[in-house]
Amino acid sequence: MNDRMTTPWGELALTRFPEDPRDRLRAWDASDEYLLRHLAERDISLSGTVVVVGDRWGALVTALAGHRPTQITDSYLTQEATRANLARHGVEPGTVRLLTTQDPPPDRVDVLLVRVPKSLALLEDQLIGLAPAVHEGTVVVGTGMVKEIHTSTLQLFERVLGPTRTSLAQKKARLIFCTPEPVPEPPVNPWPYTYTLPDGIGAVSHSTVVNHAGVFCADRLDIGTRFFLGHLPDGKGARRVVDLGCGNGIVGTAVALANPEAEVLFVDESFQAVASAEATYRANGVPGHAEFRVGDGMAGVPAGSVDLVLNNPPFHSHQATTDATAWRMFTGAKRALRPGGELWVIGNRHLGYHVKLRRLFGNSELVAGDPKFVVLRAVKR
Repeated sequence: MNDRMTTPWGELALTRFPEDPRDRLRAWDASDEYLLRHLAERDISLSGTVVVVGDRWGALVTALAGHRPTQITDSYLTQEATRANLARHGVEPGTVRLLTTQDPPPDRVDVLLVRVPKSLALLEDQLIGLAPAVHEGTVVVGTGMVKEIHTSTLQLFERVLGPTRTSLAQKKARLIFCTPEPVPEPPVNPWPYTYTLPDGIGAVSHSTVVNHAGVFCADRLDIGTRFFLGHLPDGKGARRVVDLGCGNGIVGTAVALANPEAEVLFVDESFQAVASAEATYRANGVPGHAEFRVGDGMAGVPAGSVDLVLNNPPFHSHQATTDATAWRMFTGAKRALRPGGELWVIGNRHLGYHVKLRRLFGNSELVAGDPKFVVLRAVKR
């Protein structure tokens, strides 16, 4: 596979994180190339504070490193890929400022480059957060694949920042041009969003759920999680529990409510998700002990130290469908589990996770199922 992105400033060798020679997905796409080409062809000044939002794997800030940009991302994996790609091209640490979506943004933004995220809510949260730093002279350019940019995307730019238009499509990519202007009443940020669970959901009935923007199914409990909550183990006797890919943390919170003696580790690669999980846990006054960690799955969890892992693995990486993340989660869970420890997984029935679990653990039990979902249990022998 060609791992080099052609830019107006030369070719860049870029990889995703974690780096895997078998991975057929590239660390950039046509929308990254289109944006960089536009900046060069229009000779757009990149002086002042350059902020890049939503850079998928660091392709944009690596190309623009000479202008000392600031990257803002929700993804731990993106940050790690960015560090690796910058180091690969000899960029000194600190040249590119790496911020998360949970960090305060810069006070002033002179050039704002936005890689449109999959979540409109996350884009809303980011634009509202950056709006006070944007001024009438700020250059604002967004980019994304045609299938990622909708009328609602353009309306959001217009509502928060100012008049917005789009470019013609090139290689199925499109640019967004926004001209900032003072807004009489800046929009109120609706995020994070808080709601109360209805009756009939076991230990978490009437519990509070807090969702930061961009977390899956942010305004309600998704049907997969609801099904999982109805079939969780009680966690009795489990001293160390991991809510792996925790999202808003309601699954780990349910175990903590049922078993206050357990230590629960909430882990996700999304900074927004881990912040949501901590807020959900705290909002429900759980008496137990918890740890909240942004990271790459089970990396950093000592081998043989965990009694129970609960997992609802994603099967998309941005727009691509892949089981690579689920496989890494399962292998990480097996390594971290003690003998006799259990991995419980919820997944869409058609994904066939039972095959992977049998291959890895040598066993897989169907705990519950409906026409759409299955809950599976694998035991480390």
